[in-house]
Amino acid sequence: MALPVAFFALFFAWPVAAIVARGLETDGAWHLGRIADVVTRPDIRHVLWFTTWQALASTALTLLLALPAGYVFARLDFPGKQLLRAVVTVPFVLPTVVAGSAFLALLGRGGLLDELSGVRLDTTVWAILLAHVFFNFAVVVRTVGGLWAQLDPRQEEAARMLGASPLTAWRRVTLPALAPAVAAAALMVFLFTFTSFGVVQILGGPTFSTLEVEIYRQTSEVFDLSTAAVLTLVQFAAVGAVLAVHAWTVRRRETALRLVDPTVTARRPRGAGQWTLLASVLVVVALLLVLPLAVLVRRSLDAPGLGYYRALTRADGGTFLVAPVHAVWTSLQYAVAATAIAVVIGALAAAALARRDAGRLVRGFDALLMLPLGVSAVTVGFGFLIALDRPPLDLRQSWILVPLAQALVGAPFVVRTMLPVLRAVDVRLREAAAVLGASPWRVWREVDLPLVRRALLVASGFAFAVSLGEFGATVFIARPDNPTLPVAVARLLSRPGELNYGQAMALSTILMVVCAAALLVLERLRTDRTGEF
Repeated sequence: MALPVAFFALFFAWPVAAIVARGLETDGAWHLGRIADVVTRPDIRHVLWFTTWQALASTALTLLLALPAGYVFARLDFPGKQLLRAVVTVPFVLPTVVAGSAFLALLGRGGLLDELSGVRLDTTVWAILLAHVFFNFAVVVRTVGGLWAQLDPRQEEAARMLGASPLTAWRRVTLPALAPAVAAAALMVFLFTFTSFGVVQILGGPTFSTLEVEIYRQTSEVFDLSTAAVLTLVQFAAVGAVLAVHAWTVRRRETALRLVDPTVTARRPRGAGQWTLLASVLVVVALLLVLPLAVLVRRSLDAPGLGYYRALTRADGGTFLVAPVHAVWTSLQYAVAATAIAVVIGALAAAALARRDAGRLVRGFDALLMLPLGVSAVTVGFGFLIALDRPPLDLRQSWILVPLAQALVGAPFVVRTMLPVLRAVDVRLREAAAVLGASPWRVWREVDLPLVRRALLVASGFAFAVSLGEFGATVFIARPDNPTLPVAVARLLSRPGELNYGQAMALSTILMVVCAAALLVLERLRTDRTGEF
């Protein structure tokens, strides 16, 4: 736990505390009464209410649509499965401003829905909820589906042999085993939607505002750092309460599971029910995930002769000091470094948390690991600039600052993906290896690693995807001569003109292609059978 604790203390707790302290401090004294003044304002109460209920609704809708897809990817084998899994994950790495614009084109004035039916859904709650499902669909599919694929199907088959109906067998055998993974996925979706920024900023209009949007507005438009600091504390407290409840409920439901090779559990669809479920999932993926991506690709090709793509190779000397296409190589370098950091930190934390003799203090750190997903990225970005600008950690001019910020978001995904699998490993396997004379390191290498190897690859893919698409904190610390893809897209969207918008769509398409290619390679590695267990 030493390295994970030090990492989160230095690069999360310290920057956030620095920016909050600066917002609440006046003339060397803290004005805590300011908290009550802010949270009792009618406009702030409305923001708090909308933030909470839209996050709950988005989480429920995402689970409803994505859990069937998790089963399809875990238990069914069909042509194009690896490619479709990569396609499902691509929306998760898109900058929120780009995805918001895509849904605006689909649901807004002159959009596809308006042309077909004359109905508009922009600036409505439904547009926000559907966009949130678009983003978080992959979280449920990969988190729940990853564990589901490794559950021994013979346990459910035994219940069927004893007279249980398919629904009863699933409810009494499979669902309790999946409960920790479902809870982890629901938690991540709730945190992402609770702190939603780009989607609400574009689709919500002046009517809807989340805490994250209000923090940004108070910081960048009103220049009221005090109110922004109070809202950050409120967000921090709400997220902390959710994480505490999650840690308590999941801990009570932990159990050892029988895990098998996921490549032997997937079978060709059998019967009308499985074929219908597969078809339904494909329709949902096509309409909810592929269609918005297709809109982005089409808009990037509006200029004749790939004009928008050719324009990316030229520096304009204004918004960018280098050609916008340079952001592709920069993002890949940052993402690789951030993934390495997140995997090391997250794997160490997951290994410590998975021990059944872990103390209460260690188990409490489980909830704290998720806080970076629930704290305003605007706050973290400003905190980096304020806290890491003097010795012994003067990193403002260092390239490592961006990967560190990205790893803060990637590490919780590594923990949440690996922890259910590590906790499901039968402790008797470790004890038997130890009795036979294996050292602790060899026990980990020979027993745990073969069982969690695929979960580790899935976690690495999530960390890499999150790093590619991270925008909230990166926009404040990325250097002008080394912008990342999301930062470059946002800068182009902020400038008027058809050429700038087209270049933004072209960069977004490149981001999608790069992510899909990386995830497809990961899928081939993940499904490569290098041994039996």
